[in-house]
Amino acid sequence: MRLIFKLFGVCLILAIFSSISAQQISQPRLVVGIVVDQMRFDYLKRFESLYGEDGFKRLELEGSNFTFAHFNYVPTYTAPGHASIYTGTTPYYHGIISNDWYDKFSKKIVNAVQNDSYSTIGADDNAGGAAPDKLMTTTITDQLKISTNNKARVFSVSIKNRAAVLSGGHFADAAYWYDDSNGKFISSSYYMNSLPQWVIDFNNEKLTEKFLTRKWELSFPVEQYLNNNDVTTKLNVFHEPKTTFPHSFENVPDKEKFNSLIITPFGNELLLKFVEKLIENEHLGQKKYTDFLAVSFSSTDYIGHKYGPNSLEVEDTYVKLDRQIAELLKMLDKYVGEKNYLLFFTADHGVAESMEFLKKYNLPTGFLNNKKFIDSLNAFTLKTFANGKIIEKYSNYQIFLDHRLLSDLKLNKKEVMNKLADYIKENFHKVFRVFTADYLQTEIPVRDNNNFVLNGFNPIRSGDIILELRPGYFSGDSNKLSNAATHGTSFTYDTHIPLIFYGWNVPAKTINKPVFIIDIAPTVSDLLGIDEPDACYGIPLISRGD
Repeated sequence: MRLIFKLFGVCLILAIFSSISAQQISQPRLVVGIVVDQMRFDYLKRFESLYGEDGFKRLELEGSNFTFAHFNYVPTYTAPGHASIYTGTTPYYHGIISNDWYDKFSKKIVNAVQNDSYSTIGADDNAGGAAPDKLMTTTITDQLKISTNNKARVFSVSIKNRAAVLSGGHFADAAYWYDDSNGKFISSSYYMNSLPQWVIDFNNEKLTEKFLTRKWELSFPVEQYLNNNDVTTKLNVFHEPKTTFPHSFENVPDKEKFNSLIITPFGNELLLKFVEKLIENEHLGQKKYTDFLAVSFSSTDYIGHKYGPNSLEVEDTYVKLDRQIAELLKMLDKYVGEKNYLLFFTADHGVAESMEFLKKYNLPTGFLNNKKFIDSLNAFTLKTFANGKIIEKYSNYQIFLDHRLLSDLKLNKKEVMNKLADYIKENFHKVFRVFTADYLQTEIPVRDNNNFVLNGFNPIRSGDIILELRPGYFSGDSNKLSNAATHGTSFTYDTHIPLIFYGWNVPAKTINKPVFIIDIAPTVSDLLGIDEPDACYGIPLISRGD
């Protein structure tokens, strides 16, 4: 009988502790958004043989892995990518139409986050003059703050300022990014008046200078790599006698060293060390309300541009990132508790194969010279409308007309747009499609990817004529691009990205149905039981009952 009572008592205690535990995790303690800059979906499988078990594979096997996730707008760049992930909408509503764009009101190029009204916090330069004021909608991070009456805490960190600022939303507690002129992490006076002591201490460790004494070595013998027959000409990023491994900083001019560091996996490693200090010192996931941590790995983009997806450099970067993700997961398990955090893992865009690679293997590719293109259009407008200055600006595949000049010349704007569009279609066969603003303004954007240009069009900020090039085709001012590879199109190499939800209340499953980048924010909102961002038109992909 005593044994029965003892067993009953043990069961009762276990039941009580189980009940307490369930109450503790009725909401996740922390939401973590991981965005990898320029990661194509196929990298998960392409380099899989060199991955460990605790990084990408852990996310894929233990999380909800959506294998057919795509962007549904153009251009597929960093700023609109992060904005779309965190707002659950596209540039049509959130207004971040590129990294930089021509502002037809001020008549100048503006940056997605640069704002000279704010000053740098943490350095004596202007690298911190940034704010999310150009973002026209709320973010999931904003909604979390709203739902808790500003009691939840939001922190965002990246190498790039646009990634950190746009992920953090309008009233993040802090956003931090890397200053490539001095190797420090900085912020903007938009968020704070001075850096917290822990950030000052981190910067004073001078980890960047320690990384600069190291060499970028391959993680495995070269013959184990898929890309060991790299056929593209390598840019000499490090001023080396030979552009092969190992890469070192020995010959890099001092003024370029802090910048060259982020064109190596050391940039991601530095970011990860900063993230650990942030979690530890800000006690993320340790308070009453759910916190949010946005982390964007940017070195992958810098490396991808310089070397292209078929390079040893890109492959080794992802081998090392796999280990860094494993380290981050271990860190979250330690500080927050396994299954006590909700995490999503994705990318802000993909990337095309390099033109050199495409040409070598006789794959479709070509080049549109921007100067020759615009010169031809100006000659056409001079001949057709007796004025060769009707085009005010060409930027981001968008033609901006001089509306005041059209009015002075008493020209019908719609007629000018249509004739220019017809001329482009008839004379530039490298251009795939042409849209006019008049047409796009009669349409309503939808969640799917039936009209990438419409979803990426903003009625206030976009130009009068928007064009797309053919798959595998690129544009610039010379036939030799400054980078080995680039991105920005509506084609699968730029739009197909990884999307995995992991952790708190997330079932382990693999789903290959079509989903879109704008579905991330409503999924997180629905799981947290809060309103989705105000212009969101994505849908939840996971429910608490799954």
